[in-house]
Amino acid sequence: MILAALRKSLTTRAQSWAKAVAAQLPAELPLTIPPPKMQADLCLPWPLSMAKAARQPPLELAESLARSLGDLVEIESAVASPPGFVNLKLRNSILCANLKAVTLSPGAYGRDEGGPARKILIEFVSANPTGPLHLASGRGATLGDSLVRILRRIGRQASSEFYVNDAGNQVERLGLSLHARRHGQEPPEKGYQGQYVTDMARSFPLEADSWTPQRWRQEGIQALLQSHREDMDAFGVTFDRWFRESELHAQDELEATLQKLKDRGMVYEKEGAVWLGTAGAAESEDDKDRVLIKADGAPTYFLADIAYHEDKFSRGFEQSIDIWGADHHGYVPRMKTAIAALGHPPEAFHVVIHQLIHLFRGQEAVKMSKRTGEFVRLREVVEEVGKDACRFFFALRTPDSHLNFDLELAKKQSSENPVYYCQYVHARICSIFREAEKQGLLGPELPLPGPNGQLLTSAEERALLLKIAWFPEVLKDCERLLSPHPLANYILELAGLYHPFYEKCRVVDVKEPETSRARLLLCAGVKDVIAQGLGLLGVSAPEQM
Repeated sequence: MILAALRKSLTTRAQSWAKAVAAQLPAELPLTIPPPKMQADLCLPWPLSMAKAARQPPLELAESLARSLGDLVEIESAVASPPGFVNLKLRNSILCANLKAVTLSPGAYGRDEGGPARKILIEFVSANPTGPLHLASGRGATLGDSLVRILRRIGRQASSEFYVNDAGNQVERLGLSLHARRHGQEPPEKGYQGQYVTDMARSFPLEADSWTPQRWRQEGIQALLQSHREDMDAFGVTFDRWFRESELHAQDELEATLQKLKDRGMVYEKEGAVWLGTAGAAESEDDKDRVLIKADGAPTYFLADIAYHEDKFSRGFEQSIDIWGADHHGYVPRMKTAIAALGHPPEAFHVVIHQLIHLFRGQEAVKMSKRTGEFVRLREVVEEVGKDACRFFFALRTPDSHLNFDLELAKKQSSENPVYYCQYVHARICSIFREAEKQGLLGPELPLPGPNGQLLTSAEERALLLKIAWFPEVLKDCERLLSPHPLANYILELAGLYHPFYEKCRVVDVKEPETSRARLLLCAGVKDVIAQGLGLLGVSAPEQM
């Protein structure tokens, strides 16, 4: 992982060089990609930001820093440029050594050995067990599952959880609605009207005619949870735990959490109800106090949510990351305030809000399910376009952006379809390797060669070498942004760089075996990184298409 090693070297050198401002240096100097016109591999923007503290013009600072970096083993050249950057060109031998390291251990490439070893719990989807999973659940599932995979890859202790709201009024209404539909009646006020309720009520055996609404609630929850599990399995998502709200009630955790808030002086009583009194607190992000226990003695959903998060921390998790849909945006401040009221630091709780998905078939908007005339179900879309297309499309955009999902584009087997475009590169390289074996350039007795920087010097080859080197940095960006979109776009860009290389650089050439085998090593690095990246997104990397 050349860039991580380089950053350490750069930081150490900069600290010894700039002693006057060393205390203000970041722990690791940031590296950026310079614009194409600069003819450089990397850019150091640090002199521009630190010029005021150093009391020097930024360009002079950059020139001085460039001179001090010229003898580092990784760097071929370091050149200052206005208004205060240092542009670096790396040695080809270093990039090729990094390439070989990738092919020797693809599954370890990108691990952050020196990173924090904190325990993180990512909760996502958490749909109520009162209906099928909507298409929006797929976006939340993609975000959460991909983040768990990425965080584990770079060395964090990340776990996944689905919170099941199987207590309270909504599941009571589910039981009443199923009972009513079974007997040919309309659901009660605020009951569930969807066609799925009627279909489910009819799906149970004859003995269900005598079930009470309470039994219908239990059976309905179980049936819908099973449906959720099947949908998540088909989507390639597994959870370390399906946590039921009823567990909190059975273990008196709501009462214990309420007592903790009382002991911290955070609650008060008014008009027969118990309130969380945080509106005037300095650390509060909420604009008013919230009810925890209603006047009739029943706990609110808010208290159950607080107890659930307290349970997360009691299990040893140091950070809780919740992935919620856009309709929960207003709930974030009150939960942050509640976490602070329990005494946990602000950084221990973070919410990622993902926006809506707008479904299209070409230019035509798709608003409802063809089967039921209701909301679009995740299962229907996965069955039509496949898991890979869904997950890759969902991962391409930032969570806070609305997503237009074109069913027709997702099914196309052409370069217009981004997931097909990336998978095709992986499959093409696999076919190249099969041809190389036929030509006697590879085989059990003839493994891939060692790195040779003198044989991979074209602009197209260097572009691939450098892009491969960025993979660990991209994973760190995913962690920093709590989103897999940097990785999805990186894979797309890497695939884009491979096409001009393939067109201009002949890979399988028995007349130039040394060059051919060096290019096969480069192809192996591209193939491995694409496969690893797609795997972290929950997308397959086929060997034939």
